[in-house]
Amino acid sequence: MNIFFKIIISSLAVFLTAEILPEVEVTNYIAAIWVALVLALLNGLLKPILVLLTIPVTILSLGLFLLVINAAIILLADRMVDGFTVGGFWYALLFSLVLSVITSLLETLGKKSKKD
Repeated sequence: MNIFFKIIISSLAVFLTAEILPEVEVTNYIAAIWVALVLALLNGLLKPILVLLTIPVTILSLGLFLLVINAAIILLADRMVDGFTVGGFWYALLFSLVLSVITSLLETLGKKSKKD
């Protein structure tokens, strides 16, 4: 799947997730595209470093600390992108989980429609 299609799917997932969760707001679809791009960059550049630095805590928590890292990345994206707000850590954590589910569903639908 090419990068352009993944960004469009991710931005649509960001927009849908913001519609579902009460304390998450995306002002328009352009902001959702920026959120998708920023999250892709942060997940590609910052997340591996954070995971490496927190290996002991991640092992002790049986991997649950990775959810904290995901929420922190969402909160960082909240500060970086105008038009995207998250109502705190717990909503960032919930946003991360819901976003993953919606992105997976949309990518599955995209793959099925390409086969037809």
